[in-house]
Amino acid sequence: MNQELDFMFLKYARVWIPDPEEVWKSAELLKDYKAADSVLHLQLEDGKDLEYKLDPKTKNLPHLRNPDILVGENDLTALSYLHEPAVLHNLKVRFIDSKLIYTYCGIVLVAINPYETLPIYGADIINAYSGQNMGDMDPHIFAVAEEAYKQMARDERNQSIIVSGESGAGKTVSAKYAMRYFATVSGSASEANVEEKVLASNPIMEAIGNAKTTRNDNSSRFGKYIEIGFDKRYHIIGANMRTYLLEKSRVVFQADDERNYHIFYQLCAASRFPELKALKLGSANDFHYTKQGRNPAIDGVDDAKEMSTTRQAFTLLGINESYQMGLFQVLAAILHLGNVEVKDRDADSSIIPPNNGHLLTFCELMGVTYQDMSHWLCHKKLKTTSETYIKPVPKLQAINARDALAKHIYAKLFNWIVDHVNKALHTTVKQHSFIGVLDIYGFETFEINSFEQFCINYANEKLQQQFNMHVFKLEQEEYMKEQIPWTLIDFYDNQPCINLIEAKMGVLDLLDEECKMPKGSDDSWAQKLYNTHLKTCALFEKPRMSNKAFIIQHFADKVEYQCEGFLEKNKDTVNEEQIRVLKASKKFDLLVELFQDEEKATSPTGAPTGKRTVLSVKPDKSRQGQASKEHKKTVGLQFRNSLQLLMETLNATTPHYVRCIKPNDYKHAFTFDPKRAVQQLRACGVLETIRISAAGFPSRWTYQEFFSRYRVLMKQKDVLPDKKLTCKNVLEKLVQDPDKYQFGKTKIFFRAGQVAYLEKLRADKLRAACIRIQKTIRCWLARKKYLRMKGAAVTVQRYVRGHQARCLAKFLRRTRAAVVVQKFQRMHVQRSRYRRMQAAALAVQCILRAYMARQRYKALVREHRAVIIQKTVRGWLARQWYKRTLAAVVRLQCCVRRMRARRELKKLKIEARSVEHFKKLNIGMENKIMQLQRRVDEQNKENRLISERLMGLESSHAAEGERLRAELSRLRSAEDDAKSNANRVTTLLEELARLRKELETTRSEKKVIEDWAETYRDEMEQMVAELKEQNGLLKSEKDDLNRLIQEQNLQMTEKMCKAIQEETQQLETDLNEERSRYQNLLTEHLRLEERYDDLKEEITLSMAVPKPGHRRTDSTHSSNESEYTYNSELAESEEGSRGGEDVTRGNLDMSLFLKLQKRVTELEQEKQSLQNELDRREEQFQRARARDDEQHKKARSAELEYESLKRQELESENKKLKHDLGEMRQSLSGSAGATSAAPGSPAYKVLLDQLNASCEELEVRKEEVLILRSQLVSQKEAMQHKDEKQTMTEPVLYVEDVQKMRDAGEITQAYISLKDTNRSPQFLRRPLEVNELVNRLRSPNPDYHRLNEDGELWLVYEGLKETNRLLETQLQAQRRSHENEVEVLRGELQSIKEENNRQQQLLAQNLQLPPEARIEASLQHEITRLTNENLDLMEQLEKQDRTVRKLKKQLKVFAKKIGELEGGQVENVSPGQTVDEPIRPVNIPRREKDFQGMLEYKKEDELKLVKNLILELKPRGVAVNLIPGLPAYILFMCLRHADYVNDDQKVRTLLTSTINSIKKVLKKRGDDFETVSFWLSNTCRFLHCLKQYSGDEQFMKFNTTKQNDHCLSNFDLAEYRQVLSDLAIQIYQQLIKCMENILQPMIVSGMLEHETIQGVSGVKPTGLRKRTSSIADEGTYTLDSILRQLNSFHSIMCQHGTDPELIKQVVKQQFYIIGAVTLNNLLLRKDMCSWSKGMQIRYNVSQLEEWLRDKNLMNCGAKETLEPLIQAAQLLQVKKKTDEDAEAICSMCNALSTAQIVKVLNLYTPVNEFEERVAVTFIRTIQSRLRDRMESPQLLMDTKMIYPVTFPFNPSSLALETIQIPGSLNLTFLTRV
Repeated sequence: MNQELDFMFLKYARVWIPDPEEVWKSAELLKDYKAADSVLHLQLEDGKDLEYKLDPKTKNLPHLRNPDILVGENDLTALSYLHEPAVLHNLKVRFIDSKLIYTYCGIVLVAINPYETLPIYGADIINAYSGQNMGDMDPHIFAVAEEAYKQMARDERNQSIIVSGESGAGKTVSAKYAMRYFATVSGSASEANVEEKVLASNPIMEAIGNAKTTRNDNSSRFGKYIEIGFDKRYHIIGANMRTYLLEKSRVVFQADDERNYHIFYQLCAASRFPELKALKLGSANDFHYTKQGRNPAIDGVDDAKEMSTTRQAFTLLGINESYQMGLFQVLAAILHLGNVEVKDRDADSSIIPPNNGHLLTFCELMGVTYQDMSHWLCHKKLKTTSETYIKPVPKLQAINARDALAKHIYAKLFNWIVDHVNKALHTTVKQHSFIGVLDIYGFETFEINSFEQFCINYANEKLQQQFNMHVFKLEQEEYMKEQIPWTLIDFYDNQPCINLIEAKMGVLDLLDEECKMPKGSDDSWAQKLYNTHLKTCALFEKPRMSNKAFIIQHFADKVEYQCEGFLEKNKDTVNEEQIRVLKASKKFDLLVELFQDEEKATSPTGAPTGKRTVLSVKPDKSRQGQASKEHKKTVGLQFRNSLQLLMETLNATTPHYVRCIKPNDYKHAFTFDPKRAVQQLRACGVLETIRISAAGFPSRWTYQEFFSRYRVLMKQKDVLPDKKLTCKNVLEKLVQDPDKYQFGKTKIFFRAGQVAYLEKLRADKLRAACIRIQKTIRCWLARKKYLRMKGAAVTVQRYVRGHQARCLAKFLRRTRAAVVVQKFQRMHVQRSRYRRMQAAALAVQCILRAYMARQRYKALVREHRAVIIQKTVRGWLARQWYKRTLAAVVRLQCCVRRMRARRELKKLKIEARSVEHFKKLNIGMENKIMQLQRRVDEQNKENRLISERLMGLESSHAAEGERLRAELSRLRSAEDDAKSNANRVTTLLEELARLRKELETTRSEKKVIEDWAETYRDEMEQMVAELKEQNGLLKSEKDDLNRLIQEQNLQMTEKMCKAIQEETQQLETDLNEERSRYQNLLTEHLRLEERYDDLKEEITLSMAVPKPGHRRTDSTHSSNESEYTYNSELAESEEGSRGGEDVTRGNLDMSLFLKLQKRVTELEQEKQSLQNELDRREEQFQRARARDDEQHKKARSAELEYESLKRQELESENKKLKHDLGEMRQSLSGSAGATSAAPGSPAYKVLLDQLNASCEELEVRKEEVLILRSQLVSQKEAMQHKDEKQTMTEPVLYVEDVQKMRDAGEITQAYISLKDTNRSPQFLRRPLEVNELVNRLRSPNPDYHRLNEDGELWLVYEGLKETNRLLETQLQAQRRSHENEVEVLRGELQSIKEENNRQQQLLAQNLQLPPEARIEASLQHEITRLTNENLDLMEQLEKQDRTVRKLKKQLKVFAKKIGELEGGQVENVSPGQTVDEPIRPVNIPRREKDFQGMLEYKKEDELKLVKNLILELKPRGVAVNLIPGLPAYILFMCLRHADYVNDDQKVRTLLTSTINSIKKVLKKRGDDFETVSFWLSNTCRFLHCLKQYSGDEQFMKFNTTKQNDHCLSNFDLAEYRQVLSDLAIQIYQQLIKCMENILQPMIVSGMLEHETIQGVSGVKPTGLRKRTSSIADEGTYTLDSILRQLNSFHSIMCQHGTDPELIKQVVKQQFYIIGAVTLNNLLLRKDMCSWSKGMQIRYNVSQLEEWLRDKNLMNCGAKETLEPLIQAAQLLQVKKKTDEDAEAICSMCNALSTAQIVKVLNLYTPVNEFEERVAVTFIRTIQSRLRDRMESPQLLMDTKMIYPVTFPFNPSSLALETIQIPGSLNLTFLTRV
């Protein structure tokens, strides 16, 4: 082993060595290996040294380990070293580290069961894999399904997907996902939704065929092969299922921790349902058949819910409720049968106790008799040639018979369900191809292996042989395709093992033979096996310790089978009498149906069986009498036959292999057991595939890939223009042995290990180059560093030396300065010392003298002050006594007042503390302050009053004092006089004392008053201070409250702003979501409409297939339909006829027939309703026609009246002209003398001639009027008289000509010719003839024959009669008008009465209201009334305006006609003109018409307009040569004219035809981007025109005055604007889909695969599944292709005049598609997740951003859609090691979900050895940091998501009247107005 690669066993090389625990263990060589070495010195990964001994005989070296960059590859065949440890390690790394469960191994998909639900099977993943090549995406079951689907469509060959593996490996789930993929991708071709039925069969088959085992909670206990049929368009049309080897023994026995089939537990869980109560079921633990495993529940599974799913699946597959209840009855009967207790009667017989409850229930459910069933459960019938015996059986045999019956019933029920599932999935349409999905058991080996394991392993031997042959065949085809010499590869052929089993005298043959023996047993069969094969076959062995077992060497392993039970299971016997009892059931039809022949079985839906051949496991039982032997055909024979049919089917198809691996036996999520994995890899053939590949040339490279990868190993001279020759030359130099490689046509083939050798050479070359680059760079860096250091050292030295010199000079200067400073300092010190001593002496003397003087002065002062102190102290003591007395009084007063004040204060504090007082203070604080201020003012005023009183008292006292002094002086003066009077002295003295006492009293009162005033003032001041303080506190509180309120207001404002902003954002989000939801509904509605049309056509074709050719249409159908409509219908009819010829002539499915019948009924009802609608329309048309006739009559009478008015006007004008002429004559005759022209002069004569001519002209006019009147009156009777009077030529012909004149122009011409005739001389003589006629009539004997020789009398008579009739008609018209007026007046009177009643009611209501409400209600009523009146008046005014405009227009027309008539009369009779000067011709210029921007067309030209302008218009020519939006402008101008003439029907039909025609064009050419863009632009422009000219103020403000005049005047088209908006949305979505279909193939190739920066990405070795090359070949899309396509899209939309805002939305959607598709492919492709690919992606994104900048589209939001892709590219390039890196990644990747970040990190793959993988711990750190993110778990972006589109109003500045219609549009029938 590996002797050819011994040169690779060098030091540090890594190898694999066997290990008993881990199977294989990695180690590293500690020294080079030499050929003579017998021991390898290794070091394990844990650091332990090991000596690995080589086999001395073989010298086989251990397996080499692959380079790290190849670990984790998608395809195992891409590994350099292909061997078991490499395969095992690669699977383990992908499964454990990268969480990838799928891996390719050549043509095999290896699927490892994760035991965890993974989000990799959604619709987004299906869409991502749809249409992709198998090698371009990461391995997946969807990739295999897509490959099978594509090969079926490409090669037109049937396909098969073979899913195999152990129980619990995930086979059923893989098969289920494969079928789901087919159902999703292909869809159904009919109305029956077959794909839903195919998927619905899964829950049914899982319920009846799956059970819980120790290895799997949902193990399939049978094999199945499902054929999914497809039609020619590769849509699913049906399916068929074949089943193999149902494990019937599980019905009656389950091992520990296992369950019976799911359906039994579902029934027990749903037993509480009312409809199932009759089954008398209960818990699963109550029944023997469901409780043996002792664990009836499965974690996470709700059996009741699963029961509902199963019933829904039954219903979907057409099994009705009655049959479902029958099935449940049978299943419940089986459960009750298992509970039937059998007891021993004696040793050889048994008995069932009477009235056994479970047996009674069983018989009741099955509809059989209790006695018969209880009897045959304990007895059996023995038949001999002559007699029949009934023999009792012992208890054990009775129980076995009971269990056999239960198994047989369940097997019949299982087959019945499978048959009816197949019937439900069957179709009558011919099957074109199919894809088969085989879900079959894998190789099994247990401790005890029985008949089931033998059959399973036999089937796997057959499948393995087919697999080996297919792999061998593919290898051979590959070699032959590349023209490589083919050498026979030795591979394991298991045909001998198959012969041992199935050949003549094989195991199965001997088993069947032993079953036929009367006394055959397992032991005798074992002896036959030993005797036959033990010595002849090497694959057959006998165990040493057993005589009842045998060993077979299978391809996977040796298996020992126990012979016990083989015969019983092979015979599958059941008591015949028990079956007869069941067949005899009268009440239960389903039971009888289970046991009767298949041809007689009826379907639950009543549909007959089709003629399609169905391959079945069961034998053919069509012949009579075979039913009695059906159970005698052995199981082994049945299985061998069905397996042979399966192999024939598989050999006729292209197989695809899925091998499911069970990673561990404990069902732990993402836990890998190497032993179990290797065992299964060996058993399933994966390692055999590896071995076959490794035997030849397993590694294969294209020449381009080899050149790109190993260009570094080539020298410049080795590179030649021919890359194939270059590769050959290089390989010859690099690999000396030519047997190690082969050159094919397109590839180079390498032996195993050669790619690793080349990778080693490449890595060594790169490593050497890196070392050389590092050496050079380090040398350069060191020299640069040395030069920098040298320069720095020189600079430092220079500056240091300069610094030292400067320091020395500074030191010398400082020394010199110090000496000088010291000299002056010492002098200063001595002088200062002397001055201080002198000053001190003088100061001491001065102080001493001053002290002595002060002492003398103090003694004198002390004596003087002592005297003063004595005086003062004595006075002070007296005052102090007075003050103490006064203070005591004051203090007493203060205490009393203080006591009162405290009481008052306490009251105030109590009030202040109260809430009410606080509220009052807060409420009336300002008022209180004002009151306090007013109170203070009042107190001040009182103080002033008291002060004034005091002053008054003082003044009075002062006056009194003056008086007293005056009196005193008087008394003194009188004292001398009174001396004499001694008597009066005493009196005076007494009076004086009294006055003094009064004075003292007054003074004391004054002092008391002053003290009180002082005290009051202090109290007031204190109170004011307190009030001010309280006011200040209140103000501060007020300020605090205001500040708090402001802060709260600010906070509330901020909160409100924030809330409003969030609410606005939420509303915008909701609006976008609602808009998106609405647009999605529009899309779904359009899809359903198309689906409805298709189904309608299919039903029509299925009912009656028309012959191709011309199809008759309804008479009302337009003949101007587009060619597309007719051709498409014809093509569809032809296709339908071809499809109808392929339909099988068998009977239709009953369900489909019922649906068709129902649909026919609905169509008949619809036809009847349409017929009624047609009748109603015809009646309306008849009424409208009658109304039009009446209006025409009225119009005719109005025309006659108009003619009469015109005649009267002409007569009055003639009279006026006559009057003027008379006045002119009088004036001329009167002024003849005064003028220079005398009578008789030429001028006078000329003027007189002109006047005479005018007079004659007036007479002629009068006659013309009379003649016209008579002719207009008599034209009808003249036509009638024409048939009677053929001789009347001239008048009759004239009347006939008048009758033919239907146009006003013809009448005018006739009028002109009549005037010319009247002017002729012959006609001027007619009045004489008339006079002559009158004279003849007045003669006494008139000659009537002469009078009537030309028919004049008859003409006059008829004219009189017609005149009478006209008068009667006018009288009747006046009567009708009078009656109409009376009716109108009555209506007005009635309305006035109603208005009066309403006014009275309102008045009565208003009287009950209060006055204010009454006034308001009356005002409101008055406003309403006035508004209604104004609206009515406005409507009347508009009607009158329209009538006036119409009449003015008619007047203009008539005036112009009259002017033309009068202008045509040339007055050439005047002689004056011939005398004076000739008349010069004058050119009269035609006045240019003032166009109103309208286009007029006839109703019959509408279809032509639509056809030329929409259906047959080529967008390319219009976009290049004409103005943008021209069709929209033309349509709107036509619409304006229809609105102008007030034709609502014309408006409606024009809009409807336009919308339908646009839809037809888009349906026909919807894949053409240019067409869709063109009609999107025109639809938007048409919509903008409807808004711009609607008359709404919000749209009119952008218009000019002229444009506002062109607004629509009669119709409000708001509803049609909504319809057009919906149509624009549909066109936009179709544009996006068309654009997506164009871009989709370019995105992955251009953004991911193509190397925009050449040489950055390396090409790694690939396996059998070759990926798309990143080298740009011819036809490969690049980034330039994408940019060119984007330029094309942009230029087309700009040429078509698309709104700029709409272009921005389209570009945003384009970039979203590019980013989403690129990111999705990046997430599904492991080879794209590398550092170099991240650089490529970022460069590509920068190019897209540059394109946006060039187009000025950076603000359209397109760049933001690429943010996830940008962040993914950055994630590939950032460091991914430390916690700081994890934090940076979490903050950077905010546009990526957690699942996407983790997926990219798991997929990150180094391209070179210099890169490192992402550690698992780092990924766990990222997951823990992102755990709190609230986001969707979806992995892929939704590529089908379309942003909601809006159409902002974009008015046009183009004036409608300036638009010219080119002739190329063929619209000449349009007339500009």
